[in-house]
Amino acid sequence: MSTLVIVESPTKAKTISKFLGKDFFVESSFGHVRDLPKSKMGIDIEGGTFEPTYTTNRDKTAQVKKLKDLAKKVDDIIFATDEDREGEAISWHLAHILGVKPEKAKRIAFHEITKSAIEEALAHPRTIDQNLVNAQQARRVLDRLVGYELSPFLWKKVARGLSAGRVQSVAVRLCVDREREIEAFQSKEYWSVTGFFQDSAWKSEMVDHMIEAQMYAIGEKKLNKLSIKSKEQVDGLLTDLHDASYTISAIEEREAKRTPPPPFTTSTLQQTANNKCGYSSKQTMVIAQQLYEGMEIGEHGRTGLITYMRTDSLNLSTKFLDEAKSFVAQTFGSTHSLAEPRVYKNKSKGAQEAHEAIRPTDPARTPESIKQYLDPKQYKIYELIWKRAIATQMADAKLKKAHIDITGKEYTFRATGQSLVFPGWLSLYPDAIKEEMLPDVKQGDALTCKELKPEQHFTQPPARYSDATLVKVMEEYGIGRPSTYAPTIATIEARHYVERDDDKRLKPTSIAMAVTDLLVEHFTQISDYAFTAQMENNLDEIAEGKKDWQPIIATFYHPFHELLKQKTDEVQREDILSVREIGIDPKSGKPVYSRIGTYGPFVQLGSKDDEEKPTFAQLGKNQTIDSVTLEEALKLLSLPKILGTDEDGHDIKVNIGRFGPYLQVEKTYYTLKEDDPYSISFARAKEVIQEANEKKAKEIIKSFPGSEVIVKDGRYGPYITDGKKNAKIPKDTDPATLTQEVCERLIADAPERKRRFSARRKLKS
Repeated sequence: MSTLVIVESPTKAKTISKFLGKDFFVESSFGHVRDLPKSKMGIDIEGGTFEPTYTTNRDKTAQVKKLKDLAKKVDDIIFATDEDREGEAISWHLAHILGVKPEKAKRIAFHEITKSAIEEALAHPRTIDQNLVNAQQARRVLDRLVGYELSPFLWKKVARGLSAGRVQSVAVRLCVDREREIEAFQSKEYWSVTGFFQDSAWKSEMVDHMIEAQMYAIGEKKLNKLSIKSKEQVDGLLTDLHDASYTISAIEEREAKRTPPPPFTTSTLQQTANNKCGYSSKQTMVIAQQLYEGMEIGEHGRTGLITYMRTDSLNLSTKFLDEAKSFVAQTFGSTHSLAEPRVYKNKSKGAQEAHEAIRPTDPARTPESIKQYLDPKQYKIYELIWKRAIATQMADAKLKKAHIDITGKEYTFRATGQSLVFPGWLSLYPDAIKEEMLPDVKQGDALTCKELKPEQHFTQPPARYSDATLVKVMEEYGIGRPSTYAPTIATIEARHYVERDDDKRLKPTSIAMAVTDLLVEHFTQISDYAFTAQMENNLDEIAEGKKDWQPIIATFYHPFHELLKQKTDEVQREDILSVREIGIDPKSGKPVYSRIGTYGPFVQLGSKDDEEKPTFAQLGKNQTIDSVTLEEALKLLSLPKILGTDEDGHDIKVNIGRFGPYLQVEKTYYTLKEDDPYSISFARAKEVIQEANEKKAKEIIKSFPGSEVIVKDGRYGPYITDGKKNAKIPKDTDPATLTQEVCERLIADAPERKRRFSARRKLKS
């Protein structure tokens, strides 16, 4: 009996095929095969059902045909896509395309791609879960309604090319609100005082026995960070302590324990990988997907290394718990092993995307044992996951914590220290505990103060969101789900609502601020944290079969649609896009403004009422209309600039365009890769042009007088071009021997270049 098994990715198909016999054909769907149409809404709004109309993705036509052909040749079809809502929807779409009734379809799911997991899944197939499919459809329909109707409104009222989304708009608002906090922040001065003490019986050279202690209290009042507010205050304290004598007034020791953190979920893996490795959420998920789908591991062959990486569950399988206990006992000894497995409870009440946390498929497969088979990034992520999961089944670490209070007059200084009594799970993290040993002293001992060191500080504004902190706050608000965190951040960055600052943190752009202000004022629900979280809960309840999806869509859509019609007439572009006067240009005496136009934020010299037309310049990266200074604006407005003329009398201009800085001579452009367009000299510009022309001349193998056809040496070898079409050179043909007639014939027969928008469309689908 032959069986077709359909998964989502070719890598996953390759791994699974290793575990199945010759009667199984494992094929990939390459993700979604059907979606809403791109050219129209594709949702039944007038009929009130909100039923979507799906079309086969254009780039999946060939693969769909292949699957249909295979389906006719086999006796059975098994759908083995990922076990989350998206995976369930893909199986549902595939069933419709292949003519299989969803309620009779054979659906298998597994949390790890290993031989035992695949065999177990095959032994217990189920049908397609329509509740999960409905939840995915509801999310897709909801996002289409918001994006399809609100995005054109933003085009008219703010700038072309903008988009809105139910989750992405809230993520942008989080970044904007944080930026406004930073702008409104007022720094405060504060001081700390550190004392360095020695016992009078110690030798002065015994530096190791110096006690470093922070001023902790004045009388009965404990100090906080802002207690000492000025230099005058700290000078008064030091004067008062000038002749003080010091004694040890209290010593306290206690034993503390540290329990390992829970195993990784999607959000905590993304946060930890961002904090420890600097990886973006998208990068982390790509690497985790590779580890999940399977790698060639020496004699073990191709196998999955971790469980499914889109999950908000903290559960660990009984199989893993047993294997981890055995591994810990054998590797670290029985003292490090637990009598009963440690179980963690989910904080997320709707945790349902998968049934397990992210863990290694085999505890005995240590990071070091497979390091040679992984690239550096894969190794780092695997090491994070392996250590975290194994640590959950190890004994608590035990610490001895101590503090010493040193009193002089009414002032108390406190020194703290800690030492490791029993490492437990911290055996996996030897650098996690910094032991700070305090000297062996007794209460009542007299000490000599060697130095009192005051230090000035200033409070710092809250930091911009990193991938890690944005995911964390989204999870706290209940916004998004495991499968949406990384795509949401990638989307708001790709659509230029945020940019990366020098620390790779997310800085909102001027457009983001304008759009957020518009949505907050006129479309409260779209940017409201609580509403978005409630909608996510509704989707969870649909997935659990507790709610029908159409009424939830209707409850949202009808008021939203009516509000949009009202606001389209009511809201004027001038009311949204404020113009800020930055200052006066000292050379021309004209005002300089910052504003948002049809194509984004820019600065402007002069006004439309002047006899001379105003000049404009787009804002640079990490500049906003609210923060750009007069000096920065004038620098931007200094381009385009004529540096001089070449030997033929043509102007050499320097400017910044869509793809970066460049030089221009008539209709020829030269990219500036390293030179600063604002400071490049005329002499250097001529060098850049000469180097580019010489390089271009070397690329031309052959040209023909009076013809635009040339033979060039390109990145992938010689080819023929007329500037509009490119043609391949026949094999075993010397490019230098080609005649004009042959080249023109090959160009005529060559296919037309694909339009750029077609490539984009293909990419998006």
